Amino acid sequence: MVDAISAGDTAWVLVGAALVMLMVPGLALFYGGMVRHKNVLSTLMQCLVLLALVSLQWAAIGYSLAFGQDHGGLVGGLDKLLLRGVGADPDPSYAATIPALAFATFQMMFAAITPALIVGAFAERFSIKALLVFGLLWATLVYDVVAHWVWGAGGWLRGLGVLDFAGGTVVHVTAGVAALACALYVGQRKGFGREEMRAHNIPLTILGAGLLWFGWFGFNAGSALAAGGLAASAFLATHLAAAAAALSWILVESLRKGKASALGAAAGLVAGLVAITPASGFVTPGAAIVIGLAAGAVCYLGVALTKNVLKLDDSLDAFGVHGVGGILGALLTGVFADLAVNSAGAAGSLALVAKQALAVGVVVGYTFVLTWGVLWATDKLVGVRVPEHHEEMGLDLAEHGEVAYHGAEPALLAGIVMPPKP
Repeated sequence: MVDAISAGDTAWVLVGAALVMLMVPGLALFYGGMVRHKNVLSTLMQCLVLLALVSLQWAAIGYSLAFGQDHGGLVGGLDKLLLRGVGADPDPSYAATIPALAFATFQMMFAAITPALIVGAFAERFSIKALLVFGLLWATLVYDVVAHWVWGAGGWLRGLGVLDFAGGTVVHVTAGVAALACALYVGQRKGFGREEMRAHNIPLTILGAGLLWFGWFGFNAGSALAAGGLAASAFLATHLAAAAAALSWILVESLRKGKASALGAAAGLVAGLVAITPASGFVTPGAAIVIGLAAGAVCYLGVALTKNVLKLDDSLDAFGVHGVGGILGALLTGVFADLAVNSAGAAGSLALVAKQALAVGVVVGYTFVLTWGVLWATDKLVGVRVPEHHEEMGLDLAEHGEVAYHGAEPALLAGIVMPPKP
């Protein structure tokens, strides 16, 4: 009923939705600073275009597939196409004190940022037309389905008792594993391992990391769907894990390289945010610190293994941070979950860890296979990789006819032979 709606809860969830939306430009800056200057606009644009694309997809069909009437625990139905029936009244299956439209809007932002995380895997070599096709198919076939499994009323993983407070499995495991598939399918950047491909603007990345840290409070604390003690607990857990992971990352980096980098601190805090996401509404502050410390060290090693041992060109460490961090956080949720924090959760145990591990395994397998299929279909339709001469020139000029820094055009074009016009 309308009179059951809480103004405070509704305001908090809408603020949370706005904070999560802010994470997309934050992510764009975070990624944009790490690419070469000739691809910064392309990277920013890809993140923002996905925000627009997936928002429309979510309103049209995504929300219905994720949170519509259940079909065998596997996917929602088509009863909520174009948000039909989603209005001012609450949907008690998900949140009894806020309008269903507020819940749908909040979840829209989760759906929009998830494929944007994958951009870090294929940055500097994926065409914008491929991004549009890939993003639409991936959101529909992967994100919406997994969201229903874990969060949808009747979803089979939800019914099993799997815990994912704010998207460790739904968001970060799917995005991270998709990033791995993309890096393998698309292949290395031209000159990878032979040419310098350093971050061109680390201050931009630090700014993006700060916006992500800020927006993440909406991501995790907003997932309480009410302005109360649980939101406060998730808020504090989020902050402590990020702080611990930033220090943990640079400590491991210092021991290995002798120096602690600003880029490492930024990557570390994001790793902590990723790992605490599934646990944030279920664990104590002390457990959040432990999860953050583990995330900084483990994700650092994951990135090092990916780049130095496997020689995989996951351009901006999307798998090493989001895939590894998401898996770690999901498993540690099973260890540290505390009923005193959230009576709707479960107590940490071997049985809960086993459930979390099952969910991770199924989501990893499903995501990898479906992502590979989406990449194949996209490649057949429009091609996924830009031509070699476009990659050399940089996607800013080649795909968008713009440059981020005026005066750089001669350097970008030096030595590049432009193909004849058709």
